[in-house]
Amino acid sequence: MSDEDKREEQLRETLAESDLPAANTKNLATWAIKHRQVIYFFMALLFVMGIFSYNELGRSEDPSFTVKQMVISAAWPGATAKEMELQVTDKLEKTIQTVPDVDYVTSYSRPGVAVITVTMKEAVPGSVIKTRWQEVRNLVSDSKKDLPSDLYGPYFNDHFDDVYGNIYAVTSDSYSYEEMRKVASNLKDQFVLIPDVKKVELVGVQPEKIYIQVANAKLSQLGMSIETLAGVIQAETAIVPSGMAHNKDGNTYLRLTGLPDSIKNIESLPLSANGRTFRLGDIAEIKRDYADPAEPKMYFDGKPAIGIAISMEDGGNNIRLGDNLDKTIKQMRSNLPLGFELHQVSNQPQVVKSSIREFMENLIEAIIIVLVVSLMSLGKKSGYVISVCIPLVLLCSFVGMYMMGIDLHKVSLGSLIVSLGMLVDDSIVVVEMIELKINEGWERVKACSFAFQSCAKPLLTGTMITCSSFMPIAFSKSNAGEFAGSLFPVITVTLMSSWLIAATVSPVLSYEWITPERKEKAQAKQTDDTTADGAAKKAVTSDANYSMFNNPFYVYFRKLLHWALHNRKTVVVGAIVLFCANIALGTLLKQEFFSASVRPELLVELNLPEGSSLAATDAAATKLTNLVKDDKDVDSVATYVGKSAPRFVLVMDPVQPRDNYAQLVIVAKDSDARERMVKKVDSLVSANLPNVQSFSRNIPLGPPTPYPVMIRVSAPTDALAKEYAGKVRDIMVKNKNVTMVRYDWMEKAHALKVEIDNDKLRQMGLTRKTVAVALQAEVTGYTVSNYYEGDQAINIVFRLEPRDHSNIQDLGTLPIPTANGAVQLNQVAKLSYENEDGMIWRRNLLPTVTVNAGITDDVTGNDISNQVWSATSDLRKHLPLGVKIEVGGPAEKSANTLQTLLAPVPAMLVIMLVLLMILLKDIRKMIVVLSTAPLGLIGVVAGLFIFNTPLSLMAEIGALALIGTIIRNSTVLVDQIDQHLAEGMTPAKAVTESVIVRFRPIMLTALTTVLGLIPMFPSAFWRGLAVSMACGLTGATMITLVVLPVIYCITFQVKNDDEPSAE
Repeated sequence: MSDEDKREEQLRETLAESDLPAANTKNLATWAIKHRQVIYFFMALLFVMGIFSYNELGRSEDPSFTVKQMVISAAWPGATAKEMELQVTDKLEKTIQTVPDVDYVTSYSRPGVAVITVTMKEAVPGSVIKTRWQEVRNLVSDSKKDLPSDLYGPYFNDHFDDVYGNIYAVTSDSYSYEEMRKVASNLKDQFVLIPDVKKVELVGVQPEKIYIQVANAKLSQLGMSIETLAGVIQAETAIVPSGMAHNKDGNTYLRLTGLPDSIKNIESLPLSANGRTFRLGDIAEIKRDYADPAEPKMYFDGKPAIGIAISMEDGGNNIRLGDNLDKTIKQMRSNLPLGFELHQVSNQPQVVKSSIREFMENLIEAIIIVLVVSLMSLGKKSGYVISVCIPLVLLCSFVGMYMMGIDLHKVSLGSLIVSLGMLVDDSIVVVEMIELKINEGWERVKACSFAFQSCAKPLLTGTMITCSSFMPIAFSKSNAGEFAGSLFPVITVTLMSSWLIAATVSPVLSYEWITPERKEKAQAKQTDDTTADGAAKKAVTSDANYSMFNNPFYVYFRKLLHWALHNRKTVVVGAIVLFCANIALGTLLKQEFFSASVRPELLVELNLPEGSSLAATDAAATKLTNLVKDDKDVDSVATYVGKSAPRFVLVMDPVQPRDNYAQLVIVAKDSDARERMVKKVDSLVSANLPNVQSFSRNIPLGPPTPYPVMIRVSAPTDALAKEYAGKVRDIMVKNKNVTMVRYDWMEKAHALKVEIDNDKLRQMGLTRKTVAVALQAEVTGYTVSNYYEGDQAINIVFRLEPRDHSNIQDLGTLPIPTANGAVQLNQVAKLSYENEDGMIWRRNLLPTVTVNAGITDDVTGNDISNQVWSATSDLRKHLPLGVKIEVGGPAEKSANTLQTLLAPVPAMLVIMLVLLMILLKDIRKMIVVLSTAPLGLIGVVAGLFIFNTPLSLMAEIGALALIGTIIRNSTVLVDQIDQHLAEGMTPAKAVTESVIVRFRPIMLTALTTVLGLIPMFPSAFWRGLAVSMACGLTGATMITLVVLPVIYCITFQVKNDDEPSAE
């Protein structure tokens, strides 16, 4: 043996850790063929279970995720915003900050009202959230002793997971709010009985009140104070216990009659003054009317409406709920009293039905594409085998989803489509190997056994690596991770099922259906090749002559591979330069958190100046509604005054009630009409509502943010926060892509300051409380008792006649009734106007102003946020102590989510390394395989640019998932090299022939994956992931088939066969 031969033999022994048995007939494939009846039975059973599971799976638009927020509210009538901040908000915030796992606390204080929002860290599991909220309740309850004694609350609300996807509106042209409420309440009772209904709430209800209006002059004549009169009314209308008589036979309750049960009876209540007794109706006008000022209202197409919002049970079937609601609505409409109408405002079941239908169409398209590719590339018989395997794997997925409690929604359905192209990979490799061996003349059982023996382990390892590449999204401790978390389990079940099907069903069906193309050749080979080892060697020696590897394409590819192996440095340097160039190019990509939805709803928010009344907001919202409701691009308009719409989509944050806020939900004809309406609304507001600031936005596809650009300014004092927020605003408006800028608080509200002269107060025999009660009665009125009617408790409100307080400027002349006559307010107090904070925002105990901005259509919020952030660099260098400027909104969420997404990556890499080491048993081979993983980024960046797709969270997930697919293909290729070395090939020939032999299955599996993703390209939600995976895999596969052999040869110092041997 020559020295060169010895070196080659030594190298071969180094590269091949162990020889592969030629055809061990004792494996899973052989067992499956021998027990085909068992396989057929389980195939039939799987078909039945899969269909059952599919029908039983819940249907919803979005996957559920835990909203980790609690809202705590409190009221202290008469307090200013500053007093609320110092005496209520600050104390509650300091208590809340001690609760474990709190991420941040935001609050706003308004005159008489404090609202605190507690947000837990995104990493907190949903199972722990309820415990944390109970801790908040306990701590806040314990701290009530430090709060003002006459404070109402605190009240807690942590039920934000309910999605009111079905909203109806009751309208009438001739009936009152109360009559509409009665009809809506009756319908509500019927809706509650429908299966899958969880909650039913009424929206826009205008509560009735009984007003007792007394003229100031009459009270003064009677010498009766307001407090005295209110006390008499309360005593006559209160329900109090009368006792219970005990005897040997039982207990008897004593009941007093005479409780006022009508307006007439209230008028008859007896009063005594100046030694005379008279009726309440003699000195007061008593009437039943709606609350003044009004409660938050709802309109539908400009008509006053009472909304009925319906939420679905967790895990319910939205489509089934929609069908049940449709049947009930038909009956309700036929039985509605004449003059009432029932309208559909929001129809989530229809959205879910359309979404699932669209995804199923995409799924069918992807299946057809994959089947056509399989049939065209593998041939008719092998294609038939693949065509059976695809539905079996999908049925396995439905069974797995049913067992794991995963509903059908856009994430789980998209996961199936993403995995569709990959689920046939294992079957393609196995079937292609079986067909190859059968055509070489092997017996069918032996061919199936060999295919399993040679492919099972690398395919299983590759499949597990591909599954592990989706781990980051599953273990990402963020809202976005929880939202898209079903990607990992669905894809894992699908791909692992595909391996099991490839190891059992594929060999059985291949044994039954695939026969040799040329029987004579097959028989000759069977005669010559009595052992599997001989068959393997014959297959190796016949490859060059075998027509499949000798067509013009393979001849050209051999020349390309030959050139690459002879120009190794050029290939490696070229790949590195190409990779670095794409990384640099990636910095120019647009960035965004989640894309906007294609749903037709347009959310229009109206903000009036701070201190505006609900009546002013109502007038502005009604005016805009009337301007847009008849537009040809509009289907319907739902208007909410004083608050936002109920959460009719999970990815939407309702706005807390405010008198100066309104929201229009415009349902456009389609998504194009919606975009046209954005410009129309902006122009209409500018022309007709100059004092109103509007902002239009689409429903997001992921966790929501109020504005696309948000910059926070926090400081130790209100003045500093406002000063630097103004400077940030000045920088922000200079950006040409910014369309509007709004502070969340900056404006002052008008206030009338009443300075009490305590000396004069004592001289008149008055107290501060007497004056305050009198003012409240004269200006707004106050509740003195309740009137009970059926299931309603109607407030009885005492107030002076409206003409006595119609002009606020004459308030100083208003008399204050006392036992000794009337005293004018300006006799005991000095009145002056001043401006005060109408709202004070805080974040983590610091006054915080958020500067919000809208942007043009051709840019993303993340990009503009980064531009504004860069533009504030000089300002941030010279900030006073304690002042902070931070990025908020989608840019902040993107950064935080990406950080949590990358956190599990080290664990993912460790799992991949362990799997590779178990399979390859060589560190150098493992390094060769891993070196190809970064090549996927070349195609990712290029694809995002070509298809003008921003770098979103889903695109980043796609890039990470791509790593597993690339490593999988590289693993199969390196394993094939090991097999050829074990069969006795020279290292150089083993590398070349392995690439040739594996070229078709690798390209075919890549092609099916890419083509399977194409139907996802139009999807706004999945576009980023589909483009990054499809383009990344396309580029990486083509580059890997050339670069990996070069890296392998460099690593193991493999010389080309035509290189001269070293003497």
